[in-house]
Amino acid sequence: MSMAVKNNIRWVGKIDWELRKFHGDEYSTHKGSSYNSYLIKEEKVALIDTVWGPFAKEYVENLKKEIDLDQIDYVIACHSENDHSGALPELMRHIPDVPIYCTKNGAKILKGLYHRDWNFQLVKTGDKLSLGTKELIFVEAPMLHWPDSMFTYLTGDEVLFSNDAFGQHLASEFMFNDRVDQAELYQECIKYYANILTPFSPMVIRKIKEVLSFNLPLDMICTSHGIIWRDNPAQIIEKYLEWADNYQENQISILYDTMWDSTRVMAEEIAAGIRETDDQVTVKLHNLAKTDKNDVITEVFKSKAILLGSSTINNGILVSVAALLEEMKGLKFKNKKAGAFGSYGWSGEAVKLLLAKLADAGFEAMDEGLRVIWAPDEEGARSCREYGKTFVGSL
Repeated sequence: MSMAVKNNIRWVGKIDWELRKFHGDEYSTHKGSSYNSYLIKEEKVALIDTVWGPFAKEYVENLKKEIDLDQIDYVIACHSENDHSGALPELMRHIPDVPIYCTKNGAKILKGLYHRDWNFQLVKTGDKLSLGTKELIFVEAPMLHWPDSMFTYLTGDEVLFSNDAFGQHLASEFMFNDRVDQAELYQECIKYYANILTPFSPMVIRKIKEVLSFNLPLDMICTSHGIIWRDNPAQIIEKYLEWADNYQENQISILYDTMWDSTRVMAEEIAAGIRETDDQVTVKLHNLAKTDKNDVITEVFKSKAILLGSSTINNGILVSVAALLEEMKGLKFKNKKAGAFGSYGWSGEAVKLLLAKLADAGFEAMDEGLRVIWAPDEEGARSCREYGKTFVGSL
């Protein structure tokens, strides 16, 4: 499959309808994804990125239907991660001397992954490559989200090939933002940002402002995953600037795991107390043992505060809660408040541990948390509701 993008640009990637896990088992892709590769046929021919390794032979065979591989003058590697570069060994087997344009880090990583000494041509921000009447302009974007990442801009057509920036994991036969469900697109975009780009938010702001300072006209953003932005592409840039600026909505997420339902009952009573005090705040509850962790992270990203609950087990906390805390620590959330709660039988260390780990993950603890022994009785349920009222009042 290939598809016209604009003028002499064609999409030559792969839609992966069956993908459900990405980055090993780290990222859920309920809606599938795509690996977007682009062929630009001007006086000179440039190929921008490839696809994931399992589709390498299919990719090269389909590419042969679009062009004699010997007519490719340049390969542009915007990002070395396997889902973008996986087909390079198969492609370069056919055209071993064609130059690969990438950043210095890009060449280092590609050599580390594939152990090939291809014809690497190193580029940095502002470097240009002529395709005839049009040029490719390279912009380094380190740590968005790997050290080697870069954007590539095509003059004349005013297209930004943004690699992982502004993308999302969404498989669709329509491929353009004006042809897909807008709510679904937004949800996948914010999930993508929350789970991948959150720790790099200061760099996101700096890089966007730098690119905007070039005053390059922009008609389209061609991403490496998911949907291409052709209808008002500036809208996703504006969203990134908003999301990168310590984003939060009027939402509290209550996240918990429970052994025999006591901590679940606490969570529901706390939620009831919050709603009694503030009927404008959105309250969402998630059992961490049953809810997809990337969906939970997205809700944490949207929240101004979270409440984390776990029963005590072996003087510690439940595994699903510990895993979430480790994930949140790496994402480096900013400007978010937190509290902790949990039931216990005889030792009850969980709440104290939760508060310490939340602080270590960058959250501002609002209090000393709430513990209830065994299953909440009427008095215990009342203390949970009061805790919810006090917590939301302190915000």
